[in-house]
Amino acid sequence: MEAKASTMHSHCLEIAMEAHKVVTPPPMSTLQKLKIRLKETFFPDDPLRQFKGQPTKKKLILGAQYIFPILQWGPNYSLKLFKSDIVAGLTIASLAIPQGISYAKLANLPPIVGLYSSFVPPLVYAVLGSSRDLAVGPVSIASLILGSMLRQEVSPSNDPLLFLQLAFSSTFFAGLFQASLGLLRLGFIIDFLSKATLIGFMAGAAIIVSLQQLKSLLGITNFTKQMGLVPVLSSVFHNIKEWSWQTIVMGFCFLVLLLLARHVSMKRPKLFWVSAGAPLVSVIVSTLLVFASKANNHGISVIGKLQEGLNPPSWHMLHFHGSHLGLVMKTGLVTGILSLTEGIAVGRTFAALKDYQVDGNKEMIAIGLMNVVGSSTSCYVTTGAFSRSAVNHNAGAKTAASNIVMSVTVMVTLLLLMPLFQYTPNVVLGAIIVSAVVGLIDIPAAYQIWKVDKFDFIVLLCAFLGVIFISVQDGLAFAVGLSIFKILLQITRPKIVMLGNIPGTHIYRNLHHYKEAVRVPGFLILSIEAPINFANITYLNERILRWIEEFEAEEDSKKQSSLQFVILDMSAVSAIDTSGVSLFKDLRKAMEKKGVELVLVNPLGEVMEKLLKVDEAQDFMRPDSLYLTVGEAIASLSSTMKDQSSTM
Repeated sequence: MEAKASTMHSHCLEIAMEAHKVVTPPPMSTLQKLKIRLKETFFPDDPLRQFKGQPTKKKLILGAQYIFPILQWGPNYSLKLFKSDIVAGLTIASLAIPQGISYAKLANLPPIVGLYSSFVPPLVYAVLGSSRDLAVGPVSIASLILGSMLRQEVSPSNDPLLFLQLAFSSTFFAGLFQASLGLLRLGFIIDFLSKATLIGFMAGAAIIVSLQQLKSLLGITNFTKQMGLVPVLSSVFHNIKEWSWQTIVMGFCFLVLLLLARHVSMKRPKLFWVSAGAPLVSVIVSTLLVFASKANNHGISVIGKLQEGLNPPSWHMLHFHGSHLGLVMKTGLVTGILSLTEGIAVGRTFAALKDYQVDGNKEMIAIGLMNVVGSSTSCYVTTGAFSRSAVNHNAGAKTAASNIVMSVTVMVTLLLLMPLFQYTPNVVLGAIIVSAVVGLIDIPAAYQIWKVDKFDFIVLLCAFLGVIFISVQDGLAFAVGLSIFKILLQITRPKIVMLGNIPGTHIYRNLHHYKEAVRVPGFLILSIEAPINFANITYLNERILRWIEEFEAEEDSKKQSSLQFVILDMSAVSAIDTSGVSLFKDLRKAMEKKGVELVLVNPLGEVMEKLLKVDEAQDFMRPDSLYLTVGEAIASLSSTMKDQSSTM
C-alpha cells in the first residue's frame, strides 16, 4: 500500500506545475491602516454609504431619517397600514396591561409602575426604533434581576419610597449604558453573552421566577426574600399552615387556562389572539369573581386601589450620589445588558422573517434613550419582549405605529379604568407570570447545543444551575466567565493539523480527516489555523518542534528518507504580532541545527508585511522558502531534491 501511494505521489510530482510568485501587499501608511481597522471595528455596516454622492438637501433628509426612523415610514403611512397596526396594537395592549402589572410586582414595585412603563417607553421607541415588530414594555427577566439586586440592600416593604427611587435610578443608568454602547459603536460587547449562556440563563431564571410565584399561587404571606431553589422550597414547605385552598383552586384553574391558550396558539399560529387575550380575560373574570363573591374577605389577596392618572415626573427621585450609587450603577449595568441583548435578538429574529434589516447600534440608542426618558417618567427598565413581539408579528403589525396604539390604549386605561383593577387577585397575576416565562425554557435548543458542542452545553448547564442554586447575577457571571475562558483557550491553544497529499492531485488536506491522504517522504506539512500572537507562540513553538521529533522518529523506524523540509501553510493565519514574528525566527534557528529547512506557504497581507520588516537577511523571502500553495512548494522542492541527488 505504501509503495502504491509512493508511486502515485511520484507520478503526481512529474506533472508540470508552474510556481507562482508570492507578491508583497501594496504599501499603506500607518494612518491608512488605522483608518481601515477603526472602520471595520466600529463601522462594519458603513452607515455613511447612503450619503455618498447625494446633494446637501438629500443628505439632511437622510440624516434626519437615520436618527428618527419614523420619518422614513411616516410620510408614506396609509389607512391600510393603520388598519393592520391598530389591530396589532390593541392585541398587544390586551397582553401588556396584565403583564405590566404582574412584572412590576415581580420587581417588588407598585403595580401601577408596570402600566406607566407600558405607556411612555413605547412612544419613544416608535420614534427612534428601527424594528417594525418589536413590542416594548417590562419583561420578566429584567424585572426579576432589578428586584433581587436592589433588595440585597433595601427592603421594598420597609422602605418602599427609597426602593422606588433606586429602581428609577437603575433604569437611568441602564439606559445611559445602552445608549452609550450604540453611540460609541460598542455593540460587540453584548456578544459575550453567547447563545448557550442565554439559553441556560433564561431557563434558570424562568424556574426562579415561577418559584417566586408560589407565594401568590399558594396564598403564603411570610415568604422568603431569597431567590435560590432551596430557600424557596424550604419556605414553601415550612409555611404549609398558610396555604389557602381558595387561592390554590383559583390559581390552578387560571394557570391551566393560560397554559392551554398558549398551547393552542403555538399549535395554530393563526389563533394567536387566544394566548394574547387570555391574560386580560383571566384578569377580568377573576376580578368579577372576587368582587361578586367578596373572596378578598375569605383569604384571597387582591391588588387594592391603584392610582389614577398619567405618569408623574420622577427626575427628582434619581440618585446620583450617596451610599447606594454603586448598587444602582451595578444593577443598571446588568439589567441594561440583559434587556438590550433580549431586545436586539427579538428585533433581528422578526426582521429576518420579514426580510428587512435592523440596525443594532440604532436599536441600542433607541432602547437606551427609551429607558433614560422612562426613568424620568416613573418607568422602570423596559425592552422588546419576545411574547409581546410574537403577538405583534402574528397580529399583522406593519410599522412601529402598533406601539403607539398600545401606548394610547394603556393611557386610556390609566385615565379611566384603574378602579376596575382594585379587586384583581394577586394569584391570577402569579399565574400570568408563570405562563409567560414557561416559553423561556427552550429544551430543543439545549438539545441542539448538546449535539453540536459539548463545551457550550457545559456553559449552558453552569448558567442554568448557577442561577437556580446560587443567584441570578452570579450564575450569569459564572457562565460568561466560562465562555470567555473558552475563547482564551482557543486563542492560547490554536489548532494545528498535519496535511497529506490526496493521491493523483496537488491537493493537501488534514491526514486525520481525509483517510486517503498520504504523507510526503521528507516533508512535514503543517497548517496553522488561527492568528499568531504573544498568547500562543510558546505553545506553537513547542508543538511544532515536538511534531518534528515525532516525525523524525517515525521516519527512522520505517527507515525512510530523513526529514528535510517543514512546510507551514499560513492561509488561515489572519493576523500576527511582534511576538508572533519572533516565533518564525526562533523556529528557523532551531531547524537549522537539525538540518531542516523552514518553508512558508501563502502568508496573508498583514502577516507577510510584518515578516518582511524583520527579514533583514531575506531568509523568509527567498524563492525556495516562500510559495503560494502547498502543491507548488512540494513540486518545486521535490524537483530540487531530485536534481541534488542526481548530481551526487
